[in-house]
Amino acid sequence: MQMTLTSTAFSAGSPIPVRFTGQGADISPDLLWTGAPPTTKSYVLICEDPDAPGGTWIHWTMWNIPASVTNLSAGVPRDQMLKDGSVQGVTSFGRHGYEGPMPPRGPAHRYYFRVYALDTTLTLDASATRQQLGAAMAGHVLSQAELKGTYQRQ
Repeated sequence: MQMTLTSTAFSAGSPIPVRFTGQGADISPDLLWTGAPPTTKSYVLICEDPDAPGGTWIHWTMWNIPASVTNLSAGVPRDQMLKDGSVQGVTSFGRHGYEGPMPPRGPAHRYYFRVYALDTTLTLDASATRQQLGAAMAGHVLSQAELKGTYQRQ
């Protein structure tokens, strides 16, 4: 079974509503994933913009999401550690938690939300970079799903 990732905020390939961007309330959209392998121990979530002028911009990293969790409600708090044990890493903005799209004026940017099912939990400090997270995940990804949204600055 293949994993899928969806949101009620936007559909795959469509614009992300202003509410979920730096020009709006800047809250995270709701996300729902299905189809993870039964041996999943935890999930990782990454949101990034590969179209940023200086290279890929990290908008959100979260790891050690419990295997029992298969959705996130809109407006996840920006705490380093959530009540369920999930850890939110530092974004390219230098802060923890979700930081919505805020591209420079010009063409629309693509935003990839990816969820990964892992066969382990990760031992990483909340200050871990996207690169460190990727290295820790290596060899532990059982399955993954992706949801792409777009945003063009108003």
